[in-house]
Amino acid sequence: MLPKAFQDYYPENVAHCYGCGRLNGQGHQIKTNWDGDESVTYFQPEAFHIAIPGYVYGGVLASLVDCHSMGTAAAAMYRAEGRGMDTEPAYRFVTASLQVNYLKPTPLGVVLELRGRVKDMRGRRVIVETSLFANGVMTVSGEVVAVQMPESFQNPA
Repeated sequence: MLPKAFQDYYPENVAHCYGCGRLNGQGHQIKTNWDGDESVTYFQPEAFHIAIPGYVYGGVLASLVDCHSMGTAAAAMYRAEGRGMDTEPAYRFVTASLQVNYLKPTPLGVVLELRGRVKDMRGRRVIVETSLFANGVMTVSGEVVAVQMPESFQNPA
């Protein structure tokens, strides 16, 4: 049995994200876990994630890098504090910056693997480097600056 994914710990009021929200039935619903010092997500693109025949749309790839990195940032903050992801206060992050480099076309029909590493962590900011692989070949690299979600986002008036 697999351990709970980072996204499984997101409180219900912030679990609707298109990329990683378990409460968004139309979204990717990615699941991320630790693999040593790296985070890992596996994702199977669907036929409708197409760019041109045989390849995944770049916007989908960017959203995967983004949401994988947000989950990694949250898990890294808990890990740095020696706390479980089921403890309060809950950490959630939003994107301050997303840089995506498309290195090669990413084929449809294969499971994609995303791997993230924390590059820097200071205060409410975490920088995550994420690589996306198809058939063991890196096709996308990205760097995301994640900032801790403001309280007003978690409890809108």
